[in-house]
Amino acid sequence: MTLGLKVPGRAIVRAPIAPMYAEPYVASTQISQRLAGHPVELLEKQDDWLLARGVDKYEGWIHHGFLSPAPDSNARRSSQVVRVSLGCVTKNPSGTRRSLPLGARLSPEEVVTSGDEVSQTELETKFPRDAIAIIRSAQEFFQGTSYLWGGITPWGADCSGFAQSIFGLHGVALPRDAWQQSETGTESAPLLELEPADLAFFSDREDRRATHVAISLGRCRLVHLALGRGGFATENLADSQDPYVAKLRERFLRAKKVL
Repeated sequence: MTLGLKVPGRAIVRAPIAPMYAEPYVASTQISQRLAGHPVELLEKQDDWLLARGVDKYEGWIHHGFLSPAPDSNARRSSQVVRVSLGCVTKNPSGTRRSLPLGARLSPEEVVTSGDEVSQTELETKFPRDAIAIIRSAQEFFQGTSYLWGGITPWGADCSGFAQSIFGLHGVALPRDAWQQSETGTESAPLLELEPADLAFFSDREDRRATHVAISLGRCRLVHLALGRGGFATENLADSQDPYVAKLRERFLRAKKVL
C-alpha cells in the first residue's frame, strides 16, 4: 500500500532523510539520499517501494514511508516562503521536534528552536557562486563528518555527495557520482597547481573511470570525504611522507573547473 502515491507521479520527502537504494528492499545498498521537503518523480512501483528520480536525474528505490503525495499541480501556490535548513532542530504546533540536516526544507508550520535556516530567496546572497565562499562552506559544514556510502549530508556523506551538496548550496548543480562529475566543466591544472574550488578526480580502476572526488583549497591542499580517512579530511599534497597522500597523487586522474 503506497498511501495515495501515484505512479507515474510526484511525491515530497516527508522524513529528514530518505535513503535511496539500488534495489527495492531495505538490505540493498544505499546509493544516495533525498532530503525533507524535496520533490521526486515516481517512475515505478514494486510492493511498498517506489523507483524515484530526483532533480539531479539520479534514480533509486525509496520506501513509501519516507514520502507524501505532492500537492496538486492545479492547486494555488502557497504564499509561504521556502526555508532551507543549515542544520537545525524544529518544533511543529503539536510540539513534535525533529532535526533537519543541511539542505532539507522546513514545513511551513515548523519553528526553529536551535540551529540555523535561510529562505530559498536568500541562498544566492548568503552562498554566492564564488570559489572562496565554496571552500569556506566545505570546511565549515562538513567538518567532522563520517564517511557514509550514498550519504549527502554532514550526518554522513561520501565523496561525491559532499561535492554535490556543497556546490549545490552555492547554486552550482553537479551530477551525483564522481565519474559523472568528472565529465562536467572544463579541464584544469595539474594536481599541485589547482586553484580553490577546482574538483580533483582520482581512480583506482583499471579502466581509469573516476572513483573519488575532492575539492581543491589551493596551495597544494584539498578537502574531501574519504573512506581511507574515515570521513572528512584536509590533505597537504606536498607531504610526500604521508602514505595516503602518496597514494592519492598516484591515483590522480584529472581536474575540472565547474565555476
